[in-house]
Amino acid sequence: MSKARTWKRAAGMSAIALLFGASVASAQSTQYPSTGTQSGQGAQTTQGGATSQSTNTTVSRTDKKLMVEMAQANLAEIEAARIAQSKTRNDQVRNFAQQMIDDHTRALQDLQQLAQAKGVTLPSETDRKHQKMGQKLNAMASGPSFDRSYVAQSGVSDHKKTHSLLQRVQSRATDPDLKALAARLQPVVDEHLSTVQQLQSAMRGDASGTASGTGASGASGGGNTGSTNTQQRQQPQQQQQPQQQQQQPQQRQQ
Repeated sequence: MSKARTWKRAAGMSAIALLFGASVASAQSTQYPSTGTQSGQGAQTTQGGATSQSTNTTVSRTDKKLMVEMAQANLAEIEAARIAQSKTRNDQVRNFAQQMIDDHTRALQDLQQLAQAKGVTLPSETDRKHQKMGQKLNAMASGPSFDRSYVAQSGVSDHKKTHSLLQRVQSRATDPDLKALAARLQPVVDEHLSTVQQLQSAMRGDASGTASGTGASGASGGGNTGSTNTQQRQQPQQQQQPQQQQQQPQQRQQ
């Protein structure tokens, strides 16, 4: 009897141990797929996040080139306006140059922020072409000739090019942020172009008026001189006529 009870107890304990081990194994086998799913979701999230970030921050080569051209245009306007500020004696030209410094500095800052977000490196100085143009302006003496050169070159010509550039960005760029920035800057550049064209017309009118006044003065002086010469020529002719009339009676008497 004692042995039978002992055997039953041992058998019962073995059965309990087997059941407990089976439940642990089952629990562990259930946790593996769960852990694997979480790991897969994490990888997908990371991969999805990386893909989303790459889409938002990476721009095409064309967009990078357009951003560099926009930076060069702003740098050139700022540099030329600083030269004009230091050399011009015309208040209208000075005010226009100050507006160029203010507006193009803000435009350049907005472009730099966008470039930083997109991972694009922008130039910090003007290109060789505008460097030579700046040197030429800087070498000129202050006066109307300098003002006309600055207004024609940096004012009218460069703003026409910038106007075309911004239109090209809006039509060819693929990055939506870059296209939006170009669309926002377009009215500012158009306003600059309109203002400087009016300034150029006013300067031409002043130059034309000055030349017209000088020409009228010269023509008036020349007319008086011609009248005086004519009178001087007529006097000898009038003196010769009495002499001829005196000779005619003498010839009749003979």
